[in-house]
Amino acid sequence: MIRLEHVRKAYPNAVPLRDVSTEIKEGDIISVIGPSGTGKSTLLRCINLLERPDSGKIYFNDEEITSPRCNIRKIRQKMGMVFQAFNLFENLTVIENLMLAPIKLKGATRQEAFNKGMSLLRLVGLSDKYLNYPDALSGGQKQRIAIARTLAMDPEVILLDEPTSALDPTMVGEVQAVIRELTKLGKTMMIVTHEMNFAQAICNRAFYMDEGGIYEDGSPEEIFVNPKREKTRRFIRRLKVLDLMIEKKNYDFPAVVSSIDTFCYKNMITRHSANLLQLAIEELVQQIILPTLTAPKINVVIEYSEMLGEILIDVRYNGKLFSPEDSENKLSYGLLKNSVSELVHEIYNEEDYSNRVKVFIR
Repeated sequence: MIRLEHVRKAYPNAVPLRDVSTEIKEGDIISVIGPSGTGKSTLLRCINLLERPDSGKIYFNDEEITSPRCNIRKIRQKMGMVFQAFNLFENLTVIENLMLAPIKLKGATRQEAFNKGMSLLRLVGLSDKYLNYPDALSGGQKQRIAIARTLAMDPEVILLDEPTSALDPTMVGEVQAVIRELTKLGKTMMIVTHEMNFAQAICNRAFYMDEGGIYEDGSPEEIFVNPKREKTRRFIRRLKVLDLMIEKKNYDFPAVVSSIDTFCYKNMITRHSANLLQLAIEELVQQIILPTLTAPKINVVIEYSEMLGEILIDVRYNGKLFSPEDSENKLSYGLLKNSVSELVHEIYNEEDYSNRVKVFIR
C-alpha cells in the first residue's frame, strides 16, 4: 500500500532519516516508537509530503507520490493526519469543523456532511457537543474532534503524530479509547507515541526509530517483549546507560569513578547499589582484567533498569581468552563474587573483543 525506497530527510543540524526503505501493507496498524529526535514525526510527515524528502521515493497504491507530476492534494484526501496540536478552526462550531473539508474537497452536500459528521461525533462520544465552539472544549475533547474531522474524509490511511502528548494526563485515556475503536475499522494506521503499553496493545507491527531510520521492525512481541537489537532493548526496558572506554594501562581511573558517581546520582541509584557497582568495576577491570593486557581495549557498559531495580555491568575486552575465575588475584575475585548476584564469562567473537563478562547487581 505504502512503499518507501531509500528516503532521506536532512535539516541543517540533524539528519533524522538517512536511508529508510520499508513497505506498509493495507490494514497494518503500526506503532512508531523511539527516543526524541529520531525521526518519528518526520517519517509521518514525509509519507504525506508535509515534508518533502531530499531523496528517495515514496509510493502510495503503486503511484509515486514524490514525483512532481503527482497530484498531492488528491493523495492527502486519502491520508488523514492527526497532529499533536488540534488545529481546529476556532471560529467554527464542532460540526462545522467536520463538515468543511467534505463539502469543499469532496463535493458533499451540507446534509450529507452533517449526517456523516454527527455519525462520527457519536463514534468519538461527543455528539452532544456539535454546536459548541472549540474554546468550550477540554484538550481531550478537542483531540477527539480532530480525530473525527480526519475520519470525515474517509481516508484509507490515518497518521497520528503523538496525539496525546499535548494533553493533561487525566485526558489521555479518553483519546486512547477512541484510537482503540479506530483500530476496529480496518484502516491502515501509523501512530507515533511515547505510551509504550498503549503502543503495544493497539498495533500488529512496530517500528523502533534510531540511527537515522527504522532500527528494528517487528511484531508487538518481537519489539516490546523480545527485542533483538541492543538499542531497542534498552529503550523498551527503560534502561539508563553509561558507556566507558579504557584504551591504555594508565587511564584516568578517578575520572571513571566520577562518571559512575554522576550516573548513580542522576538515576537515583541507592548508595548501597552504587557502592557495589564501584567495587565490582574496580575489582573486575582495575585489578583482574587490566593487568593481563599489554594494549588494553576494554568497553564497560553499565545498564540500570528502573523497572527491575537491577544493574548490569557488561565488560568486553581484547586479548587471549581469559575468565576472571582464572585470575591469580584470588582476593579481588573473591571480593567481586561476594558483592554481585551473578557473574558470567563468555567467548565474544567480535573484531575488537574476544571476551565478555556480564555482572549483575540486584
